[in-house]
Parts: sequence; structure tokens; C-alpha cells
Amino acid sequence: MKENRFQSPAKKVAIIGYGAIGAEICGQLNSDPSVFVSDVLVRPGRTADVRAALGPHVRVVTRPEDLSPDVSFVLECAGHAAVQNTAPAVLRLGFHLGILSAGALADEQTARALEDAALQGGAQISVLPGAIGGIDALAAAQDGLDTVIYAGRKPPQAWRGSPAEEICTLDDLTEEFEFFSGSAREAARLFPKNANVVATVALASVGFDDTRVTLVADPRAAGNSHRIVATGPVVSLDYTTAGSPLASNPKTSALTALSALRALRNQGCLIRI
Repeated sequence: MKENRFQSPAKKVAIIGYGAIGAEICGQLNSDPSVFVSDVLVRPGRTADVRAALGPHVRVVTRPEDLSPDVSFVLECAGHAAVQNTAPAVLRLGFHLGILSAGALADEQTARALEDAALQGGAQISVLPGAIGGIDALAAAQDGLDTVIYAGRKPPQAWRGSPAEEICTLDDLTEEFEFFSGSAREAARLFPKNANVVATVALASVGFDDTRVTLVADPRAAGNSHRIVATGPVVSLDYTTAGSPLASNPKTSALTALSALRALRNQGCLIRI
């Protein structure tokens, strides 16, 4: 096979967590020539199951200190608790970190702890776009925006296990129902498994308190959709990202897994887009 001149030698990467996204990542990168998952960091008590699923070629560890020292990038895909409890130690050890659970950064104490740990370790934090497109344009226009509104629409079953169940009977909905309207900070706190994307939008634009959010359960929705309307004196953005949920987890967009894969594959590319 002719060598791809845009690839560097295969890089080792690690992931935090082995749920639906972690399993998808490991499966997709199993034969990738540019990057491979060498380490998976999980909670104590999960090691046997994860080792059985991955086989002997992947190290399964329970402490950041046990990660292979030559790992070039660590990706969090384990939820807010992992960002709060595990990510700081990873950063202090000098590992560059990608975050999917951006909603955890709505907590100011968590955000400061990550920044302090990154400074101590000389590491960098990357917030991945996850389930939404256009974050590059939104971030580029950040200083020229006055208002940013995010609207999330998903089928009722995608909101099960969230505070939406306290407001409406999801199984009985026959038409769309808006069950939340507020700030991105509130949305990220109340809907950590569904609304991480609002945190990414807020971080890329006008902040958690000034980004407005509406969340809708729609029985006619075929999949998940995310709309951003951002306006300012110089630029105006209005775009929607629509995607199907991940087959193994209806609360997670398939695009989130693809975003994670792109971030990891970029570690093995000489030219990154």
C-alpha cells in the first residue's frame, strides 16, 4: 500500500470511559493506520468487563497515573463526573485532553480546576464540537455577536430520565412540547446527558449566562436536531444540524461519536482540518 503523505507515524491515544461512545471509538480505530487506542481509563470494578471486550492489545487502567507515558492525547467520553473527578489528574500529568462532556464546564469551580491543572501540567484542553456543526464559524464570530439562541429538538424517548419527565408525560405527547427555556448554564446543569451541546455553543460564543436555550420533545421528530441563531452587527448565523441517535444509546447523537473519531484521527495527521 502506498504511504499516505498526510499521515504521521501511528499515534497512541487514550480514552476515559467505555460506554457507547468508547465502544464505537475502539471499534472504528481497531485497524486505523494513523492512530490507535492504547489505553482505556475506567472506574474500579469495570476492568474485567472492559478487558474482556477489548482483548489484550489495549491496556485497561483505573488511575490516570497508570496511563502509558507516550500517549499523545486523552479523550473524555464518560460524563460530567469524569470531567470533575478524573480530568484534573490527567492534565496535571501533562496529557492533552479532549472533552465531550462540555456541560461540566458550566460549573465555574470545575472550569477553574481544569484550567489550574492544565497550567500545572503544561497541557491543553480541547472542547469537541460533538453533536453540532458550525462551531468554528460561531467561535470565529464570537466578539461580533450580540445574541445567541440554541434550540434543541429530539424525540420524546431521548428525554427519558431527564427533568422533562417531571413536566410532561413523554409517552403521551402527540405534538411538540417545549419543556425548557432558559440559559445555557441552567440547561447544562439540568440536562447533563442530553444538552452538552449547549455548553459547547456557549463556550464558543457569548457565554453560559447570555446564551439562550429552548428544549423541545417532538413525537414527529425522526432524529435529533440542533439549531443556532446568532446575530451581531457584522455577522448573522442561522444553521441547523440534524442527525440520528447512536444506535446503542438514543440519548447520544451519532455525530458525537464521529466528532470524537475526528479528534483522535487528527492526532495522526500532519495536515489537520
